[in-house]
Amino acid sequence: MTPEEIARRSADAMMPDDKAPAALGIVIDDVGPGEAAASMVVTEAMVNGHGTCHGGYIFALADTAFAYACNSYGQRAVAQHCSISFLKPAQIGMKLTALARERHRAERSGIYDVTLTADGDVIAEFRGHSRTVPGTLI
Repeated sequence: MTPEEIARRSADAMMPDDKAPAALGIVIDDVGPGEAAASMVVTEAMVNGHGTCHGGYIFALADTAFAYACNSYGQRAVAQHCSISFLKPAQIGMKLTALARERHRAERSGIYDVTLTADGDVIAEFRGHSRTVPGTLI
């Protein structure tokens, strides 16, 4: 299999049991070796007391793209540490996109950066550290 086929099959193996993103309306738009793109539309149920998208939903979108990127090699990987910087608010009806890219991967650890955008503007930056665990996806 090519690296692209491994990434796609790994994503396909994860999706049936990945209930949280599905419940939030998160869609996996693309996967490749060490990268993934995911998106969601901000709904009225996702806003906070300021009328903007709650940061937890933005984090969940970033974490989902990160998960598909770090699991794109067929080996199971989980988050070891994550952080996010919120740069601009997101409003009801905006489509948010998260693009995860691998920065470094060696042995059992990886580092991934996720850029979140809405209407072409960067709204948040996320960094995730992954750790592989026993088991494979495919």
